[in-house]
Amino acid sequence: MRGAFNQNVILREYNLFNDEYKAGVMNDPSLSIQIPYLPDELAGLQEIALNLWWSWNARARHLFRTIDPYLWKETVHNPIKLLRQLTQKDYERLLKNEDFLKEYHYVYALFKQYMQISAPPIGETIAYFCAEYGLHRSLPIYSGGLGFLAGDILKEASDMNLPMVGIGFMYPGGYVHQVIGSDGWQKGENETIEKEIAPIEKVIDKDGNQLIIQVPHITPAVYIAVWKVNVGRISLYLLDTDIEQNDPWDRMISYRLYTSDMHQRLRQQIVLGVGGHAVLENLGIDFSILHLNEGHPAFALFERLRFFMENQNLNFQESVQKVKQTSIFTTHTPLMAATDVYQFDMVGSYFLAFAQKLGIDLHDLLSFGIDPANPANGFNMTVLALKLCEYKNGVSKKHQKVASQIWQKILEAENSKIEAITNGVHLSTWLDGDLEKELDRTLGSEWCEFQDDPDIWFKVGDIDELFIWQMHMQNKYDMLNFIKEKCRKKWAGGTIDPMVLLAEGILLDPEVLTIGFARRMTEYKRPDLILYDLHKLEQIVNNSSRPVQIIFAGKAHPADIPGKQIIQKIFNVAKDPKFQGRIAFVEDYGEELAKYMVKGCDIWLNNPKLPLEACGTSGMKASINGVLHCSTLDGWWPEGYNGKNGWAFGTDPSDDAKDANELYDLLENEIVPLYYDQNEKGIPKGWTKMMKEAIKSVAPHFSARRMMKEYKNKFYERIAKG
Repeated sequence: MRGAFNQNVILREYNLFNDEYKAGVMNDPSLSIQIPYLPDELAGLQEIALNLWWSWNARARHLFRTIDPYLWKETVHNPIKLLRQLTQKDYERLLKNEDFLKEYHYVYALFKQYMQISAPPIGETIAYFCAEYGLHRSLPIYSGGLGFLAGDILKEASDMNLPMVGIGFMYPGGYVHQVIGSDGWQKGENETIEKEIAPIEKVIDKDGNQLIIQVPHITPAVYIAVWKVNVGRISLYLLDTDIEQNDPWDRMISYRLYTSDMHQRLRQQIVLGVGGHAVLENLGIDFSILHLNEGHPAFALFERLRFFMENQNLNFQESVQKVKQTSIFTTHTPLMAATDVYQFDMVGSYFLAFAQKLGIDLHDLLSFGIDPANPANGFNMTVLALKLCEYKNGVSKKHQKVASQIWQKILEAENSKIEAITNGVHLSTWLDGDLEKELDRTLGSEWCEFQDDPDIWFKVGDIDELFIWQMHMQNKYDMLNFIKEKCRKKWAGGTIDPMVLLAEGILLDPEVLTIGFARRMTEYKRPDLILYDLHKLEQIVNNSSRPVQIIFAGKAHPADIPGKQIIQKIFNVAKDPKFQGRIAFVEDYGEELAKYMVKGCDIWLNNPKLPLEACGTSGMKASINGVLHCSTLDGWWPEGYNGKNGWAFGTDPSDDAKDANELYDLLENEIVPLYYDQNEKGIPKGWTKMMKEAIKSVAPHFSARRMMKEYKNKFYERIAKG
């Protein structure tokens, strides 16, 4: 099955060294990445840079950093951009650096060894469909948690050598950067993907041109260009409608994430599901398992019906059963109202010819999207996935119960159930580098191979508390320096109000207990809960001997006016001098800021209204780095909290006044005293004990390795065995 991934000629081997290329003027349209001056002796740097394996391998990251530490920082850790900016003299300098060459050859050997492992643990290829993938900031095709989960799944599938292939969108329009005005109102600035410095390759057809195919069922015709991202051993194929073969309206289908226009959104989801399936067929990738991450790509299920009817001579009902038996649906939605629902005639207009071609009654086809609890509501994408996937899961044990209640009628009618596979995070991506080295020393260098075994983590208790605290304080300094550098660059622009700098964290102090709240800014997550009683908060924040500071970050959806109003409220509180610069809102929360915050904060605050948090992986990322989680008992935290690794508060059902007062009491009576109870060396021994407990208890149980083993054992292998 894996051999199918190599049937097309993908850009890998071309002559880097002719005179025209060395002059930096080569313009072959079939080439995605051009790196001038790169010598033969260092050709492996391009191969590594074009595979995101480097992003979760510490030695590979360090290798690129040693080329030019300043340029590495300025290129925002993008090795392709780094290599493209080097001059011929720079490469000549590297060739004379024996230490660099030794490390280069070692890292290249690690990469080749990693890529050569070829025996998959199961024999069925898994096609993983998702609307977004959070892999690295150099490829901005993600919005938030759903994307980073998908990215972690691909990375862990690569590490486990699962035979997986990914399908998603290119989104050439990138995403909208958050900009906060002096009045605190969120605005946006667009960033387009710079394809010449992104870790992507064109998929090439038999004629040597980029592969372009027509999407079935859309009239007039819509075409997609196909790109490939190397995620370790996994191939991720991205669909791009922003090509000259399409009309302007059609070019916009995949231009940017999650359009609010419902007609265009429907077309986007048809292209993702139907077009994605067509790409795999065109590439000759014969997948046996279809895994849908949320309902956006669920139209791929219709294409599977067609495929089985046309290629395996099954009738409609037999095809329905085959689709069900080989399909998986992971739902993240704790609210029925949060699903995508379309008018029946809109969906029918695209699938009428499809139904006629297969001899299916259109009403029978559309019935898969009818919610029996709300039959007149429209065609529901989540319902479609629930009905045509025998294997279904929520993303935490609590979410499984919530989702089962929401969709009870469908589950009863289908005689099926939603199982629980709690999300996990890819440890090598999110774990602090110094902590990773310390784990090598304490647990043994092979610990990562057994990372989901709780028994190997007991020795975390042996880690020296001085190391834990110094590591954490360094991460805290790094986080605040990053925030202040953002402020410095704004100030250098010459147009920023000094009060805005105050609100964005210029006065934050690394010695002060720091609470972080960073996630999507929307009402149900209650970002402003801690601001409920400003007089009480002022007393806590400005305690002369035991002060507290709070860092907020997160974006509101462009159409979420209440979310934007919450940001404005937080921002205006942050500007208020009575809080002495100890409350900050850092704009444009993304992967880079997230990596600083999940390592540099002291407390990770999460207080959604119950039961509206499906999982919430940011708290896992914080905990594995020793940042203590303080949360209402929603999402993953009921499974993760053990009374010694963080704090839990809140009522069920949620009550803002009670929950805020409970949080204040917790801060004043437990959290703040524990943090400031430091010995003569400045180490809070009780705090570091909890930090080690957080690492020990969260890392094995909420790793992507544990999550993917559950998918493998509960779903993939069961499907493979028939």
